[in-house]
Amino acid sequence: MHQNNDNPVTIGISSCLLGEPVRYDGDHKRDRFITDQLAKYLRFVPVCPEMGSGMPVPRPPIRLVGDPHQPRAVEVDNPDIDVTRQLEAYSKKALATLGGISGYILKKDSPSCDMKRVKVYPAQGGSAERKGSGIFARLLMERYPDLPVEDEARLNDAVLRENFINRVFVYHHWQQLLGEGLTPARLIDFHARHKYLVMAHSQAAYKRMGRLLANVPKNALPRIGETYIHELMTALQRPVNRKGHTNVLQHIMGYLKRRIDTHDKQELTESIERYRQGEIPLVVPITLIRHYFRRHPDPYINRQVYLQPHPEKLGLRNQL
Repeated sequence: MHQNNDNPVTIGISSCLLGEPVRYDGDHKRDRFITDQLAKYLRFVPVCPEMGSGMPVPRPPIRLVGDPHQPRAVEVDNPDIDVTRQLEAYSKKALATLGGISGYILKKDSPSCDMKRVKVYPAQGGSAERKGSGIFARLLMERYPDLPVEDEARLNDAVLRENFINRVFVYHHWQQLLGEGLTPARLIDFHARHKYLVMAHSQAAYKRMGRLLANVPKNALPRIGETYIHELMTALQRPVNRKGHTNVLQHIMGYLKRRIDTHDKQELTESIERYRQGEIPLVVPITLIRHYFRRHPDPYINRQVYLQPHPEKLGLRNQL
């Protein structure tokens, strides 16, 4: 369900996070979770906009100045040297080749790569405000607005980490669907398979998406598809709390009520309740539910992405 050797899940990444010595001081910022764990399940496309645009290693450091919404990149020690245009030119060229990626991990605090809260200095001097996006990152998010994007520091948070990887695999599923050819029937099937995953994030969003798909004429399919994936990725950006997961777990349990005995029902109910109260991680009731559905298969539930949205060995739900 997640990937195969012929169609791996591929994401873009700041080169320095893979241990490549491309930073201004000739160093790197290797991230062990990325290189030791994610690398087993994802294929990386490394990009360093600064080095790619022709800047040497080592090089004078740069920073953002001016308008936080459209900042310029200049050398820290020599602000007259403006590298904005060369960064933008390279970024646009590089981004044109990245249409097949399913996500992107950026370098925090980088004037070229971070997604938000980058320091931007007033043009005439003074204190910086954390209101900017890196030159490359801004263009990335403008060109691919629905693409899952995070910086490596936020991935240290267990909830944000699971959320990002979750979105990457869902976006990959969507790309596979487009590759097969979008049809009304395939779009409705895609929505059905992701029902409980979306419901965990937002029941309101799930209802809106359902109304969108209530009538899908073929001539409106491209427009509806674009609206649908934007709505989906926006909904999935919202982190799921215990209440959201508990609601979905209880819904799924409803499919087992006539199939398991009183003892098993009690065991599953207690597991869900202990999760709700924060006593055990999400992986415990999920594992129990999957166990019961192996014994009592249900075609609809067995296709639900929610029960295993990403590789189990990553252990992302062990800390939720």
